[in-house]
Amino acid sequence: MHTILQPEGWAKPIGYANGVAARGRLVFVGGQVGWNAECKFETDDFVGQVRQTLANVVAVLAEAGGEPQHITSMTWYFTDKAEYLANLKGIGEAYRAIIGRHFPADR
Repeated sequence: MHTILQPEGWAKPIGYANGVAARGRLVFVGGQVGWNAECKFETDDFVGQVRQTLANVVAVLAEAGGEPQHITSMTWYFTDKAEYLANLKGIGEAYRAIIGRHFPADR
């Protein structure tokens, strides 16, 4: 498994970890987008595409025998900052539904 690295006296981060120490097999998930297994977008809804993207990440991990709690680092890219900020609540709900309350390091 892995260990969350939280220096003593530091404020606990929200939604990510300051660091993660991992052992064992490494799996690298390529950039994922909000389309389904047939490379088709099922929705133009921002949160719906985030939800699909996270489901895609979990599906790739599963191919290697991994689960969301094995993620040590996750980098997000959005093309519209205003839309991202306007949808934080829905993004958080989608994240918790797909990934759970596991917060890897941000790169």
